[in-house]
Amino acid sequence: MLEFLTKEIRDGLEAARQRDRRKKSRLRVQVGDAVFPVLRLWEDGLALDASLTPHLRGLVDVYDGATHILQCLIVASSAGGGELVCTFKRSTPIGADRPALDYWRDENAPVGLLPRV
Repeated sequence: MLEFLTKEIRDGLEAARQRDRRKKSRLRVQVGDAVFPVLRLWEDGLALDASLTPHLRGLVDVYDGATHILQCLIVASSAGGGELVCTFKRSTPIGADRPALDYWRDENAPVGLLPRV
């Protein structure tokens, strides 16, 4: 149905849609002192507004409002469709009481060993 509209109207609708997504999102990425709004977030990546964000690479912090929720290592970012899509190598939830494990831990494993008497 959009193909019947003029190019100016389609561009205006797309700009309004992107502006609306930016306003609704409480998620944001912080790199040093710079802050960028997050349009979408999924398990191994996120999408940012390409017009506001430079190509990102490295360690970034993700906030939901004022709450620090993730620390992510971005290894690749590509622009397309007005979005900058970033891919994570690692994302660590903040608030965990210990660092992320590099191996699988059995739930029924013993907590400690008693020495022989």
